[in-house]
Amino acid sequence: MDQPADNRGRNIWRSLDWLTVALYVILLVCGWFSVCGASYTYGETDFFSLSTRSGMQVIWIASSILLAFVLLMTDSGKYETFSLVIYAFFLLLLIATIFNPHEIKGSRSWLVMGPLRLQPAEFAKFATALMLAKVMSIHNFSMSNMRHAAAAIAVIVLPMLAIIGQKETGSALVYLAFFLVLYREGMSGTILFTGVAMVVYFVVGIKYDDINLYVTPTSVGKYAVLILIQLFACGLLYIACKERKEAKRIAAAVLVATLLVTLFALYIVPFDLTKALLVLSALTAIYLIYLWLRTRITGYLLVMFFALGSIAFLYSADYTMDNILESHQRVRINVLLGLEEDLRGAGYNVHQSEIAIGSGGLQGKGFLNGTQTKLKYVPEQDTDFIFCTVGEEEGFLGSVGVLVVFLLLILRLIHLSERQPFAFGRVYGYCVVSIFLFHVFINVGMVLGLMPVIGIPLPFFSYGGSSLWGFTILLFIFLRIDANRHRRLFS
Repeated sequence: MDQPADNRGRNIWRSLDWLTVALYVILLVCGWFSVCGASYTYGETDFFSLSTRSGMQVIWIASSILLAFVLLMTDSGKYETFSLVIYAFFLLLLIATIFNPHEIKGSRSWLVMGPLRLQPAEFAKFATALMLAKVMSIHNFSMSNMRHAAAAIAVIVLPMLAIIGQKETGSALVYLAFFLVLYREGMSGTILFTGVAMVVYFVVGIKYDDINLYVTPTSVGKYAVLILIQLFACGLLYIACKERKEAKRIAAAVLVATLLVTLFALYIVPFDLTKALLVLSALTAIYLIYLWLRTRITGYLLVMFFALGSIAFLYSADYTMDNILESHQRVRINVLLGLEEDLRGAGYNVHQSEIAIGSGGLQGKGFLNGTQTKLKYVPEQDTDFIFCTVGEEEGFLGSVGVLVVFLLLILRLIHLSERQPFAFGRVYGYCVVSIFLFHVFINVGMVLGLMPVIGIPLPFFSYGGSSLWGFTILLFIFLRIDANRHRRLFS
């Protein structure tokens, strides 16, 4: 059984990680001042009026602190015991939200109950984290076991599909952060590398697809990606499969053959080089199958599937852009890649936020003195684009200060995760780390024009109760689990 009940409350406050709590409070305070600056209208004097965004944010902050207290006073064992029930409840709620009659900004991701609006996807993050921790803490769990790995992936994918059904692609992408946890718990680095490679293929293939290679009718995008596929495959063979001699041999053959056919097309007979590279890829695949049949080393077969899958992904990118993505999503990607300007449309938000951040200079214009934000040039400036308010009012130094606090929080959470004596606490801790890291990296990159605009909040800064409650629950469940890490179990 757990420790005696009369000592439980006292021990929680002694073992609670107060440094993380302090960082949480600092972010809440900075977030509130940012909401004040972003939502301020000239002439306002009462920042605590419930008719203002800053006043309502005080309510959300106070309720979040109360919620944090309740979570800390709850027996940590209950989080593991009821993880399946919590996960099932929020999964059903996500599915039900698809059919709700309230459509806000093109998505059905909000539940509207009178003046209160809640976004279940924000709360489903902690439910998914609890369930993933539960699944990955079973006895003898291993990512090399196909059944175990499939169960863990299913826990992540199911809420993603439900959120996509709500037409809320940005929130669904956040759940990809959980795959970092799978990597920490033993998932092959090859899978993570494959994901990064797919992003590279997509960006290079789309950005340079309409540019021809000199006098040839060759798409520079496809030409470059097909070469990258060959080199990445050789790299996997060299590093992951440890077949270094064959990797060097294949890489040399591919580079020499590519150089020869390129020179032939440029100076003798112009033709589409992608066809030659596809033939070269097919020959490489056949050679890898031959090596597998001869040695029965599975690595050769896996690299072959990687190369063929990469080629299939490359040629499906155009179809995805034209037939799967919504028109506004296509425009956002084109703007990000520099294929379109559209400063009055999809690129307007990012352009205005860049102006706001740039106008802040080194030290900023001071609290409530920003012009871009006060004149409401930046849409969603108190929610998804709130970081531009930090940049304009507090300048480069203030922006770096905020990022440093986030960095300290993430590093501290990694430290807490690593010191967990049980797999459940460690996995849940890394889920929290992954979610925070993803949100900060994507949101700030989005505001700076380095990432696509997918509409996700900045933790503890963006206005609203759903995100603030969601992040608070996510964090303080982990702090409660960590506070009880020294519990003694008696038979």
